[in-house]
Amino acid sequence: MFRSILRALPLRCQLCHHRLEEHRTSWCQTCHDALPLRPRCLQCGLPTPYEIESCGRCLTSAPAWNTLACVGSYTFPYTTLLHRFKYQRQYWLADELASLIATRIDEPAPVISPIPMHWIRRWHRGYNHSNVLAQSLAKHLGVQCASDLLKRVRATRQQNGLNRQSRLSNLDDAFAVTATVPEHLALVDDVVTTGATMTQVCKLLRAHGAKRIDVYCLCRTPPPSGNGN
Repeated sequence: MFRSILRALPLRCQLCHHRLEEHRTSWCQTCHDALPLRPRCLQCGLPTPYEIESCGRCLTSAPAWNTLACVGSYTFPYTTLLHRFKYQRQYWLADELASLIATRIDEPAPVISPIPMHWIRRWHRGYNHSNVLAQSLAKHLGVQCASDLLKRVRATRQQNGLNRQSRLSNLDDAFAVTATVPEHLALVDDVVTTGATMTQVCKLLRAHGAKRIDVYCLCRTPPPSGNGN
């Protein structure tokens, strides 16, 4: 019903604000075609001069996951879209953000799982944006979404402003496994920066039998200098 009402209104592009002639997406074709895409390392997801299986950084110190698929860096217009999705409760953007991620995944994992949010933070925000994104992505990929696989059992400080070591310490014993872990799965989140959260969750999942872990996110951004991967 909500979507029907929206489609009856004169919608405008979420990015340039020009009127949309068709209501299939929240942005116009011009803005969609202008979305910034860069070649990346398929293992860590960081920008590279050309697409490569493993960059020198990964060969020296491989990340805790096997592959990472993302759309772009945490810059405009992705920052604008994510802010509206996460903090302004524009839930309908989940399907379109998921569709962007899906185009970057050739061989999806049979099971995907969102990074869990502690119940206190979820209560304040109203929902777990990673779970909403994962549910939409699972539909696009035709795979299972295991929203109950992981649980955040300890409230932690916000990761923003912390270096990599502080982020890792902040996440000690923050997660728990609550269901059977498949051998191959993918973790879903909106942004990966230092990879500290993903690293902690990957270690936990491997201790419970996971053999291959992929990461799907909208943005993969190089961490601040000195913070590491």
